[in-house]
Amino acid sequence: MKIAILSNGPGNYSTKRLKEVALARGHEVTIVKYKECYASIEKSNPTVSYRGEDLPLFDAMIPRIASYMTRYGTAIVRQLESQGVWTISSSIAINRSRDKLRSTQLLARAGVGIPKTVFSRNSTDIDDLIEKVGGTPVIIKLARGTHGNGVVLAESKKAAKSVLQALYLSNEDGTNVLLQEFVKESAGTDIRAFVVGSRVVASMKRQSLDDDFRSNLHKGGEGTAIKLTEEERRMHKGGEGSPVKLTDEERKMCVKAAKAMGLTLAGVDFMRSSRGPLVLEVNASPGFGIETVTGRDVATPIIEYIERNAKRRHKKDKVGA
Repeated sequence: MKIAILSNGPGNYSTKRLKEVALARGHEVTIVKYKECYASIEKSNPTVSYRGEDLPLFDAMIPRIASYMTRYGTAIVRQLESQGVWTISSSIAINRSRDKLRSTQLLARAGVGIPKTVFSRNSTDIDDLIEKVGGTPVIIKLARGTHGNGVVLAESKKAAKSVLQALYLSNEDGTNVLLQEFVKESAGTDIRAFVVGSRVVASMKRQSLDDDFRSNLHKGGEGTAIKLTEEERRMHKGGEGSPVKLTDEERKMCVKAAKAMGLTLAGVDFMRSSRGPLVLEVNASPGFGIETVTGRDVATPIIEYIERNAKRRHKKDKVGA
């Protein structure tokens, strides 16, 4: 089978592992730096070119699209889809998972537990918004899931109002601002479940730094959001974590969350709370650092899934949003 891995380059650990496993199982592998691709859009001959040559017709592709390149990366995936290339993660599923508001709405619709969340563009309703998520402290973030979007923990109403007003003023493109409840019992801990198909193949617990939100605004503080990556926000420096065993309820919830996004490969991040597991995010390009932490192989299940499914036609996307 001819498999294309769309990534930032062969040096990425996840790319190395996928290539290693695919080659060992007898497949041909091409690593494509999607940022260097360009597409020709025609009625009967859509093509994708890379370094001066049209890409061959692949049997399957594995998109590893960085969040800051979502729009361009998914456009290349979509062009390859139009050629009939099977993909483990569709362009539409990647896009919907990167929109925090859209994904939260879909998770709620699917009956997946999530933190209390509200969104608004009206700065006059700030007091009511805060009350709807249970008061302060409150987590504030932009809905757009691209690289560098800020996530802030505001510990007082004054701090929350300062951040919200700054975000409303600085985001004139209409990007929604989300407020979420701060779940105290999680104690700065979340869990990453690595989902392939209909099963969780690895899971780890991640403990935050002492000051998890480096944009933390203390009581009475003034300030604006600073930019944090997901890794900065949720992991120790160096990516420390520990293996964790999930309950049956948690496993089913993680698979359900991935399905709600239309994803067959996903990193589902959730926290344990007094009212059960709450999903924080569904990542369409989960990192492979979980292999180091847990000792579990996640690359092989991905290639095995492709082997079982790439010959079949894609099922119609049923998410509907």
